[in-house]
Amino acid sequence: MYLCDRINYQVDNMKYFLSVGEASGDIHAAELIKELQKVDGNAEFVYLGGDLMREATGCEPVVDYRDMAYMGFSEVLRNIDKVFGNLRRAKEALRKSCPDALILVDYPSFNLKLAKAAHQLGIPVFYYISPKVWAWKEYRVKDIKKYVTGLFSILPFEVEYFKKHNYDVTYVGNPSVEEIEQRMASLPAVDDFINTHNLEARPILALVPGSRRGEIRNNLPIMLEAAKRFPQYQAVIAGAPGIDASMYSSMSNLPVVTGATFELMSVAEAALVTSGTATLEAALLRTPQVVCYRANGSRISYNLFKRILTIPFVSLPNLIANREIVKEMLMHYCEPEGVALELSKVIPGGANHQAQLDGYTHMRSRLGTNKAAQTTARLIFEKIN
Repeated sequence: MYLCDRINYQVDNMKYFLSVGEASGDIHAAELIKELQKVDGNAEFVYLGGDLMREATGCEPVVDYRDMAYMGFSEVLRNIDKVFGNLRRAKEALRKSCPDALILVDYPSFNLKLAKAAHQLGIPVFYYISPKVWAWKEYRVKDIKKYVTGLFSILPFEVEYFKKHNYDVTYVGNPSVEEIEQRMASLPAVDDFINTHNLEARPILALVPGSRRGEIRNNLPIMLEAAKRFPQYQAVIAGAPGIDASMYSSMSNLPVVTGATFELMSVAEAALVTSGTATLEAALLRTPQVVCYRANGSRISYNLFKRILTIPFVSLPNLIANREIVKEMLMHYCEPEGVALELSKVIPGGANHQAQLDGYTHMRSRLGTNKAAQTTARLIFEKIN
């Protein structure tokens, strides 16, 4: 029996506690929940997450991830009371529910604290989608080794990285591969997408500025200015779930398509994408792209991050392929003129258009064919039994 308050404990009913802190985590965790329900017909769930997890479980979250998604030091500092309040609520729910497993999805600053609490309660901890410790904050490996029972990687190069730290992880495949392949069969035709969203009958340039307020505030203005240099395209903004429409309208009068980023990128001739999961999704959709990450845009910050980061690239397509496939416009290099120049090279007819598509093919071959959520659900169920 664990060192917590679970009442009327029944061996037949396994309980899983999942914790995510952003939109992409909600997507991946919802798929994992569905697969856990297949291998464990009596599964019960407690979670921190969003609408997709709510739909999959049929119950409300302890905390909605939209109340957790603070980005950067200054934004966290401004909301520090909410951050600690969310952590207190999560720890209390963990103690009261006393699950058979805590399953974490990325979001390390919060989730590793929850992992420590679970470890102290004797609850097995599993990490699905590893924190990007290979990029920075490598010291977190120590906490992972101490508190995490099993780590399931979705990026093949992570296996070798953790092996250097004497910690075995399992590559389970990449969930974006399966999710996009499933959706490919039902993706709309360009004309249908245009009609559904009341767009102009012109080629589309997708602007994907991220899912967090800070990302949008920093990157969307650069994307908007760069897009003006391509009048042959209509620029369309990918709206993130949980972001109020007024944030986009305060910056631009361009059309915003919310909750359909996959579909938007699939019909776009090209895309400007904030560094993150969406860069991999664009690559799997074979949409030409330029990666943007402005942050505060200072040269000092850029040089600081060059010293902190231990990897040659920051975007997932480049990291997986182990070579440059997409151009990364980072910090002070992320300005309208430079972004527009790189975009001109990868749009249809551009000098690097075919080379980028060939790079996507190479990247896809390295991801393999495993079904990530299915494999992870089976392994977790086997381990806790």
